Amino acid sequence: MAQKDPSRTEDATAKRVKKARDDGSVAKSQEFSKSILMLAATVGCYFLLQHMGKEIMNLYRWFFQEGLLKQLTEQSVYSIFVMVSVRLAVILLPIFFLLAFVAYLTMRLQVGKLWSPKVLEFKFKFLDIASGLNKMMLSPQTFVNLGRSLLQAVAVALAPYFVLKHEAPNLLPLFYASPSAIAAYILQLLYKMFTYAMLPMLIIGVIDLIYQRWNYKEQLKMTKQEVKDERKQMEGDPVVKQKQRRKMLESMAQRMLEKVPKADVVITNPTHFAVALQYDAMTAPAPVVVAKGVDHLAEKIKEVAREHGVPIRENRPLARALYKQVELGEMIPEEMYQAVAAILAQIRRVKRGG
Repeated sequence: MAQKDPSRTEDATAKRVKKARDDGSVAKSQEFSKSILMLAATVGCYFLLQHMGKEIMNLYRWFFQEGLLKQLTEQSVYSIFVMVSVRLAVILLPIFFLLAFVAYLTMRLQVGKLWSPKVLEFKFKFLDIASGLNKMMLSPQTFVNLGRSLLQAVAVALAPYFVLKHEAPNLLPLFYASPSAIAAYILQLLYKMFTYAMLPMLIIGVIDLIYQRWNYKEQLKMTKQEVKDERKQMEGDPVVKQKQRRKMLESMAQRMLEKVPKADVVITNPTHFAVALQYDAMTAPAPVVVAKGVDHLAEKIKEVAREHGVPIRENRPLARALYKQVELGEMIPEEMYQAVAAILAQIRRVKRGG
């Protein structure tokens, strides 16, 4: 059972869950796996019983008819050993393969695809006897395991009791039955006992699986500070990101201001917006925005323009429209041609008159 830490209120992030899985920590129930394996073994024996009985009967017949007549030599003993091994493999391997497949499938369905070599690494904390005894004696998980074991013991003990109590009237007539009928009855009785014991054990296994998953989720819970720290690691420190963004904007502004001396005109509104336009018919069919800014940056654009003799013209609606609709390096839209052309024509007339 997870020891509840009041500060751990947040569900584990995907990164924390992945780290736990990489370390080999997953939510799985051994009791659920054992109950499914026992159920598979019971069902497998039920369907393979005829095959197993036939092979055992053939082995006994050979032993009493031929085996006892063989002369025991080193070669004959070896051949008998090989023959018996093959017969036992024919009897047992089908059920073993079934159990191996069911065990793999059950674990795969519980934990998914997982390969973690870290579980094979030696850890010195395993040598801490005091800590181990403390967990064994005082951990709530110990009482959970004890209660689960007691329930399973009760289920296994009560199943034969109820079956034998119900079958008691049928035991006396077995005195007159043939050996094969007695054997068949005993096998049927054992199968019924297994079935009655399996039902409560399967229920216990399902409950334990639900509990283990809840317990695993509780153990991986994080504090709010841990969630914040992890988010900072993944997304970057906001302070650092803000500094980087500021530097990037300053660098962009510097490169933009370097293009202002080459502009043909700076259009303002006049205090908040400033947009520098350059028109070269050899490179673009329309004027291009080479710099734009608002407030402080707009003042810097106008300052650089004055230093290099770039004309500054006030046109409030045109400055706002250029700033909002046209990005750096783009040509002005067609609906602004006439207004910009009039300003450029005026500047040329002033230059010719000067």
